Amino acid sequence: MTDKIRLDKWLWAARFYKTRSLAAHEIDRGRVLVNGQIAKPSREVAANDLVSVRKEDPAIQIRVCAISSVRGPAPAARRLYEETPESVAARERAAEMRRLAPEPAHEIAAGRPTKRDRRQIDLMRGK
Repeated sequence: MTDKIRLDKWLWAARFYKTRSLAAHEIDRGRVLVNGQIAKPSREVAANDLVSVRKEDPAIQIRVCAISSVRGPAPAARRLYEETPESVAARERAAEMRRLAPEPAHEIAAGRPTKRDRRQIDLMRGK
């Protein structure tokens, strides 16, 4: 094991992305931050770096615990990082909000609006 490794390679080894090229693409889009700064795929990460990965609504904040350049099984990959307590709390809060929020599609019992329904909707909207 080495001290530092490319960010895209580490994200792939830690199983955040299925391929290295997908990890590099997401990094280029600005969805991955290292220590609060936008990074490039070639940026080197080391132990104790704070990485933010935005795959879902609340971004996942993780601290790099170990470096590995090989993609192993999921339990081994999980030992490469630890999620910050703030990130865990934010994800749980977001999951609770999604659970409590009503699903708008459940109100539609009959499926798509008919032509008559569409006209009534347009009248309500003032069209």
